[in-house]
Amino acid sequence: MPDQNPTAMEFLLTRRSRPAKTLAAPYPDRNALMPILTAAARSPDHGKLEPWRFVVLERPALKRLAALVVSHGTDQGRDPDQIEKQRQTWAGSGLAVVVVSSPVESEKIPRVEQCYSAGAVCLALLNAAQASGWGANWLTGWPAHDPGFVQQGLGLDAGESVAGVIHIGTETATPPDRPRPDVNAKTTWVAE
Repeated sequence: MPDQNPTAMEFLLTRRSRPAKTLAAPYPDRNALMPILTAAARSPDHGKLEPWRFVVLERPALKRLAALVVSHGTDQGRDPDQIEKQRQTWAGSGLAVVVVSSPVESEKIPRVEQCYSAGAVCLALLNAAQASGWGANWLTGWPAHDPGFVQQGLGLDAGESVAGVIHIGTETATPPDRPRPDVNAKTTWVAE
């Protein structure tokens, strides 16, 4: 029988995201954030390519990005309600970590696997923040997938994309648990 870690398993079986709008100060400082980022960086990474990077957004940067959401969304003719919803997400956050998918050329490791690695970093970051006692939420929204916004606002290069934006702060409310997938219905067993 393998060595078990029941505490870790219980954490994984009961973890749930905290709505970003319920996260408040204090937010992790650099010293508190570095172990969280270090844990996230221990995600699966075939070929040791490190096909991702972090952009840590503190309060002033989030305010700047909220204003950019408005100007960029307005210039594109987006629905005002969509613009306002995204503005509130950026303006209401005190700390967010953008996980940037940054694939590298490789003959052995397909680009899609590198993108999945960035997604794994997002989940590991979310779990590490929560295991450290912080509330956290993984969000994106239209600005995170808009090439002009991410280039101007986040400094992404061509070929890079946002895998996720992880908002981290102090929990002010615990949401009720939501229905979870029926794992039996989602699982196929193949014996032969």
